[in-house]
Amino acid sequence: MDSTASASLASLWDEVTGTQPDPDLWVVLATLAAALAVVAPHGPWRLSRNAITIAHEGGHGIVALLTGRTLTGIRLHSDTSGLTVSRGKPTGIGMILTAAAGYTAPPLLGLGGAALLGTGRITLLLWLATVLLVAMLVMIRNAYGALTVLLTGGTFVLVSWLAGPQVQAAFAYAVVWFLLLGGVRPAFELQAKRARGGAGDSDADQLSRLTHVPAGLWFFLFHAVSLCSLLGGGRWLLGL
Repeated sequence: MDSTASASLASLWDEVTGTQPDPDLWVVLATLAAALAVVAPHGPWRLSRNAITIAHEGGHGIVALLTGRTLTGIRLHSDTSGLTVSRGKPTGIGMILTAAAGYTAPPLLGLGGAALLGTGRITLLLWLATVLLVAMLVMIRNAYGALTVLLTGGTFVLVSWLAGPQVQAAFAYAVVWFLLLGGVRPAFELQAKRARGGAGDSDADQLSRLTHVPAGLWFFLFHAVSLCSLLGGGRWLLGL
């Protein structure tokens, strides 16, 4: 029994960490077009932006934990805003990195996903995403947030367990394209909102107070990370 269980675990590990064939170029281009279709138009973006908010708040949460802060909860709201609360020193490098992680998380996750897909590790990407969503669900503190993460995580589970290799590949590429493209738009939206006198306590404003660096320079960082991730990740996905 033990040897059978060990063999099964070894087989599962090999399946998860192994490589899968790259999809045809037309699939890569079709998933790029699909991602653009839900990021560029305003209507679909209002709904799909919820997934970017999950990555945004997840980025705050992960970095808070990595820098030794105590993560107390995450909330996701129907207007696609979110809030991550952590306890710890209110100043210093830990707080700065935590605040900077939000707008940089979606494009960097997309870049990491593109790196995995570039080496053919489609299954590993799907499983890692599922693990991160399950971990995030534990920290969600409101019903809408829990529903959003459950639906997102459930989609990954269904695709990972029930879909064939071609569907898994198309889904993985669509998700990564979405993170790369969707990671660009929020910083521009926030900058436009601030120009109209809103969002006075944004991540950029918090970072400005923490570091005494103008908020405009933090926006430059957000834009640089998202655009460089899109260019680099896009090259990996397209096999250039």
